[in-house]
This record gives sequence, structure tokens and C-alpha cells, in this order.
Amino acid sequence: MLDAKTMEKARAAVEASGGRVTAARISALGVLIAAGRALSHTDVELSMSRQGAVDRVTLYRVLDWLVEKGLAHRIAGADRVWRYSIANAEHGDHAHFQCNQCGKVLCLEQLARPGVRLPRLPSGYRSERIEMTVQGRCAECV
Repeated sequence: MLDAKTMEKARAAVEASGGRVTAARISALGVLIAAGRALSHTDVELSMSRQGAVDRVTLYRVLDWLVEKGLAHRIAGADRVWRYSIANAEHGDHAHFQCNQCGKVLCLEQLARPGVRLPRLPSGYRSERIEMTVQGRCAECV
């Protein structure tokens, strides 16, 4: 069960987005806030089912809505599973780490740091998003 502070933070974020405030949106965002790492649809569904029934299709729509509103971001895993993580204003382009054994995905430091060289695009091209995933084994699976 998510604590009241996490649920209030999720409710406030959904309200601030200008979208309709629903229990499913608040609950899914609360799960992502509490997780501290990227979660698959199934992970979010399992966490939400502890709080009550959730429709699988509704959850897909809620997660897409959270991404569209900039409250979450979607990460393509090497295993072809989408994972979702909380996003905020400082959550720009960054790399991820995915454990090859347990599948855990974590956000790494942002790419836009001094000394980090990003690929140069041809003239007239504009970057909208950068995805980079480092694969290996997490500390728990080493």
C-alpha cells in the first residue's frame, strides 16, 4: 500500500497537468513515484492490484497518458518490454542501465553534462530525444 504522502504527490501532479483526475491515474503515478526505478506494465499492474482491481487496458491508456503529459517517461528495454519511470522538469535526455539477469532498469546521470559528447546531427536535423541503454548486471545479480 502506498503512503498518503506519495498519493498526495501523485494527485497534485495529475491535477497540475490539467487532465481529469482519476483513481487509476493517481494510483499508477503513485506506484512510479514510490518505485525509484523503471517498472514494466506488469510491475505497475501488480502493485496497483494490491490496492484494488485494475483493468489491464485502462492501465495501458493511463501509462500512455502519463508519458504524454510528461509525468512519466517510457524506456524501451533490450528485452522489448516497455518500462515506465517517473519524470520531472530536470528529467531530460539521459542514459539507462538494464540488468541482463533480473531486467531491472535504472536511470543514469543526465547526458547533458560538461565533457559528455553527444552525436552531431547533419545540418537541418533536430534532435527530439536520445535513448541510450547500458547493459550488464546490477549489484544484486553480480
